[in-house]
Amino acid sequence: MTRPRVILASASPRRRELLTLVGIEHEVRPANIDESYLTGETPAQHAERLAREKAAAVNAPNAVTIGSDTIVVVDGDVLGKPRDRAQAAEMLRRLSGRAHVVMTGVAVHWQGVLSSGLEEVGVTFRVLTGDEIERYIDTGEPMDKAGAYGIQGYGATIVERVDGDYFAVMGLPLNRLARMLREMGLGYAFGPVTAD
Repeated sequence: MTRPRVILASASPRRRELLTLVGIEHEVRPANIDESYLTGETPAQHAERLAREKAAAVNAPNAVTIGSDTIVVVDGDVLGKPRDRAQAAEMLRRLSGRAHVVMTGVAVHWQGVLSSGLEEVGVTFRVLTGDEIERYIDTGEPMDKAGAYGIQGYGATIVERVDGDYFAVMGLPLNRLARMLREMGLGYAFGPVTAD
């Protein structure tokens, strides 16, 4: 079977790690798209639309392109990447001791067909002290992540519960992605993507 090239339309090191984890060889070509909200767009619609736009934006004939976008939602508000230390602390204080939702959109583009889906995961933080928040920010981990935390790093010590796909919280829902690849005739089982 032929193995089509796989392109990840994201600069996220977490997404690269996850594709490697399941044996999908890939190259990285971050998509340059406008990530602004559209009027009336819900957080879920936004995450899935951005995943679709990222996957479609990479012009690579005969390659499978994967796009993904992750957002953190609490009380209906979207928490993006913090712009500075003060905003990271504000986000972490807001998430402390309570539940929020992580939404990750994922899309696959292959030979003119674009498939997408969305994973919604409930995440609960334990109660954080002010000192813990400051020390966590000192690690630098919160600064390039939606909601100011990463579940796979130091952030693992502040997450009390995950209801749903852990990998979606990291930034790429692997189960849904594998299913989408199979449904598109790309024969994913275990190991590299193969065209049937």
